[in-house]
Amino acid sequence: MLRRLLVILLLSAVLLPVNAQIQGNESELAPKIHSPKKATIFSAVIPGLGQAYNKKYWKIPVIYAGIGTVYYFISTNRTVYLEANEAYNYVSNGSEYPIDNDMVTKFNDGIYSQSDLLQIRDYYRRSLELSWIVMGAWYVLNIIDANVDANFFDYDIDDDLSVNLSPIIETKYLQNSLNLPPSQVGIRLSLRY
Repeated sequence: MLRRLLVILLLSAVLLPVNAQIQGNESELAPKIHSPKKATIFSAVIPGLGQAYNKKYWKIPVIYAGIGTVYYFISTNRTVYLEANEAYNYVSNGSEYPIDNDMVTKFNDGIYSQSDLLQIRDYYRRSLELSWIVMGAWYVLNIIDANVDANFFDYDIDDDLSVNLSPIIETKYLQNSLNLPPSQVGIRLSLRY
């Protein structure tokens, strides 16, 4: 009984890897297709994942550095906007309760007027909105980059690609009153691929 079990285990240990190698070789013969749609969806779900799918790993830190920078501006603009809004509301309502806000302190010291607080609040609100627009544009740019990179993933540039620029002068004899040959001067661009 124990011998049969050992023989079965030994045969399965020997035959399973052979079967896996045969199946692995069959899948290696089929060409892999790089999908731009898949790269676009990956990058839309998680920024940078499409670039990883395209094997452009160096772009991932650039994407997250941009997101981090824009997030810093969003956070800073939001904080100052909320402070300015609170100070403006405090001053415009003529509130008597004490408030822990540097802008209100500067208003009471005569540095800021009520119109200054309104301008500060509106400036940082616009900056906050612009920061969100830049964040959206950065996100869309990430998706577009993944899509374009995936479309050019299998693009092959042959070693025989060459460009040749040469000056050209063409003369044509026409019948005119002075019998002068008109000339054309230009540059010829030859592309061999």
